[in-house]
Amino acid sequence: VSPPLTACLFVNPEGSLPKPSISISPSGVIPMGGNVTIRCQHQHLGMRFLLYKAGDGNYLTYTDPAGSEAEFPITSARREHGGSYTCRYSNRTGPAAYSEPSDPVQIIVAGEGPYPTPAAAALPTPCLTSVTAPGADVTIRCQGQRRDVRFFLYKAGDRNPQQQMDPAGDGAEFRIPTVGRQHGGIYSCSYRPQSEPFVSSEPSEPVQLVVAELSYPKASISLRPSRWVTLGGAVTIRCRSRHQNMRFLLYKDGNPNVYCCQYSIRLDPPVWSHPSDSVELLVAGEGLGSVSLLPAPPPVTPPGRLDFTNANIAHLALGATVLLVLGLILAEA
Repeated sequence: VSPPLTACLFVNPEGSLPKPSISISPSGVIPMGGNVTIRCQHQHLGMRFLLYKAGDGNYLTYTDPAGSEAEFPITSARREHGGSYTCRYSNRTGPAAYSEPSDPVQIIVAGEGPYPTPAAAALPTPCLTSVTAPGADVTIRCQGQRRDVRFFLYKAGDRNPQQQMDPAGDGAEFRIPTVGRQHGGIYSCSYRPQSEPFVSSEPSEPVQLVVAELSYPKASISLRPSRWVTLGGAVTIRCRSRHQNMRFLLYKDGNPNVYCCQYSIRLDPPVWSHPSDSVELLVAGEGLGSVSLLPAPPPVTPPGRLDFTNANIAHLALGATVLLVLGLILAEA
């Protein structure tokens, strides 16, 4: 009599182990060519760790660490390293058993080339100063050169973005209503193309926002010489207050030719004045941003005084050469 047949069913238990934790160091946006490490950890020993990237059908790599933590280093980060990553672990021997996948983490690579650095400015007052009173509304404007991008606003000390926005144009305005002292700090912005969400522009130049009392009257501001200056000339911007031993700050308005100033006491926390009125400085002469693109007119030479400009010196030299040649010809004749 034949022995009874025994059916054996082997099950590959996907997700039968709890998911590991995952982290990135350093976190935030990674500069092009920088190094980053993906770290996975769980509570079991003798496990194999596998690293996955979203969009790839299989795991990228694996490692068999001695302990309960695995590191996956990425050196000289490039744009293709940007993406969403997860990890999981499995036993090395016996029937295969896999953990649940970890939560995803993102690697954002900041690159140059087609993604120019944006410009940022704080708009708490008409003068565009970065000092504003508590309770005011502040707008930080981020201006890029591309459309179809997502803008991100960051505050120094926090790698997670404060706000993000998908504007219709090539700029975004981040509004911070009713600011308090906790909103003071240094801000910057960047953007990511909609078509490449894991590639970022370089961060903008930092913008410092100071939230303080505006108790002193506004300063007076003036130019010497007033308003007009020739290209290459000198000009002095004078800011005055009725108080002694103050710290003065000079600002440029949204227009590159417009200035204003503000002062404060040298204590911590400082008390600030209201911003001054704006003054406009116009530059006459050649060059980008000047009032006129025509050459500056030649200086007027008073009667009876020789004009030793470069052009006249050249004319005199040419005339002397002609006379010398004529003299030599007459002498030979």
